[in-house]
Amino acid sequence: QVQLVESGGGLEQAGGSLRLSCAASGSNYDFNTMAWYRQAPGKQRELVAAITKDGTTNYVDSVKGRFIISRDHARNTVFLQMNRLVVEDTAVYYCTVVASTYDRNTFLWTSDDYWGQGTQVTVSS
Repeated sequence: QVQLVESGGGLEQAGGSLRLSCAASGSNYDFNTMAWYRQAPGKQRELVAAITKDGTTNYVDSVKGRFIISRDHARNTVFLQMNRLVVEDTAVYYCTVVASTYDRNTFLWTSDDYWGQGTQVTVSS
């Protein structure tokens, strides 16, 4: 099974910075796209940023130029550097990964999405 452990959330003032980390673990898994989602109270969960295995990144418009997603392949860890925070960034942030595993009985690769437990980010004005 795949496990995701998130860290780095907390309370920060507007204009400040926070860095989120998410470490993925699991035997015999290949970790593909890793991403961060967030969900604010009363709002739908939205994709914040994603990074593919080859390093291609994608951001929601509201965080472009402020947030940076990166990954460390050796540690199967994805980071979200959040700069120039605004009150609207307040949300629970979730890490997700697409993980693939090879079934030696069927000779097939299968992929699933895995989610972290979420970490609270609160930005005060």
